[in-house]
Amino acid sequence: MPSVRPALAAALLLAGALAPPGAAPAHAHPLAFTEVTLTLRGDGAFEANLIYDLDALALGVPVDTDDAELAAALQDLPAEEFAARVAGLRRLIERRVRVRFDGQPAPFEVAFPDHGTPRATDAEIPTVLGLTARLRGRIPEGASTVGFFASRAFGEVHLTIVDARRAVEVRSLLEPGARSDPLDLTGPVAPRDRLEVAARYTRLGFVHIVPAGMDHILFVLGLFLLSARLGALVWQVTAFTVAHAATLTLAALGVVSLAPDVVEPLIALSIAYVAIENVLTDRLTRWRPAVVFAFGLLHGLGFAGVLGELGLPERERLLALVTFNAGIELGQLAVIGVAMGSFGWFQSKPWYRRRLAVPVSVVIGLVGVTWAIERALSP
Repeated sequence: MPSVRPALAAALLLAGALAPPGAAPAHAHPLAFTEVTLTLRGDGAFEANLIYDLDALALGVPVDTDDAELAAALQDLPAEEFAARVAGLRRLIERRVRVRFDGQPAPFEVAFPDHGTPRATDAEIPTVLGLTARLRGRIPEGASTVGFFASRAFGEVHLTIVDARRAVEVRSLLEPGARSDPLDLTGPVAPRDRLEVAARYTRLGFVHIVPAGMDHILFVLGLFLLSARLGALVWQVTAFTVAHAATLTLAALGVVSLAPDVVEPLIALSIAYVAIENVLTDRLTRWRPAVVFAFGLLHGLGFAGVLGELGLPERERLLALVTFNAGIELGQLAVIGVAMGSFGWFQSKPWYRRRLAVPVSVVIGLVGVTWAIERALSP
C-alpha cells in the first residue's frame, strides 16, 4: 500500500504556505514598536487601527511579560473584574492617544475587534484581547489638517495616514511621545498615475486573500478537494468568481449592503457546507455550483466590507474596483496553485480521497462551524 508520508508532508507544506499573518514580524513579542494605520474614509469617518500588546496594557504590566502568563491571568479574572479591566483599557487609550484635526482632539470610540475571534484565540502568540485597538470617530467638517499622537507608554510609533478621499498615503516614524507633523487635507494633490492605482489595488485584493483571508482560503481549498476531476473545480470556481465579483461591485457602488454581523457568520457556514459535502460525496452534484454561487454572493459582500474600509480614489473608482477584483482572483489562483502543487501529485491515487480529501475536509468543516458560532455570538 502506498505510504502516506509524502502526502502528509505536502499537507504540512500547504498549511505553512497558507498560514495566517499572526506570525508577522510586526506582531512578534515583545513588540518593539506600535503600528498605527489612520484612515480618513470617504464617508466622513476616521478609523485608526493601533497594534499593541493589549493584554499587557490591560493588566498594567511591561510588554516583555510572558504572553502565556498574561493570557492566563486575564482568563482567570472574574467576569466583573475582566469587564472592568477592558473598560479601564478603553479609558487609558482615550487619555493617551489623540487624533487631532486642526490641532484639536477629535472624540473616538475604542473597540477590540480581535477579542473572541480566531485572530486572538488561534494566534501563535497567546492573547485574550488580541493585538488591535480600533478607534473610530468623525472627521470635523471643514478640517484642514490631521495629526496623530500616542503617549510614551506606546513606545515608537510606525504611523500610516491614508486619506482615501484623495488616494493619499503618508508614512512616518514617531519617537516615543512625539506628535506627527500635520497632514494638509486641503492642498492640491497630483492625480495618481493610473498604473500606480492599478498596482496598489491589485496588491490590496491579493493580500486580502493571501495571507489575510483565511476564511476565503479555506473555502477555495474546500472547492478544490471535492473531486480529482478538473471539470468539477472549474465549474465551482467559475460560479464563485462570477458571484463574488457581482456583489463586490454592487456593494462598492452602494447598490446593495448587508451588515457584517450577518455576513461573517454566513461566510463561516459556507466553509463548513462545502467541507461537509466533500465528506458525503466525491462528485459534482447538480446543485453544488448553484450553492457555491450563492455563497460567492456572501463572500463578495465580505470583500466589499474590506474595500469600503480602504476606500476608492475619487478619480479612478472604476479602475480601482476592477483591479481589486483582479487581485482577489490572483489570490484565489495562488491558493489553487499551492493546493495543486501539494495535493495534485496524489489525486490519481486510490487512497487520495480516504487519506487526504476527507480528513482535510473534516478539519475545514470543524473550523467553519467554530468560526460561525464565534462570529454569531461575538458582540
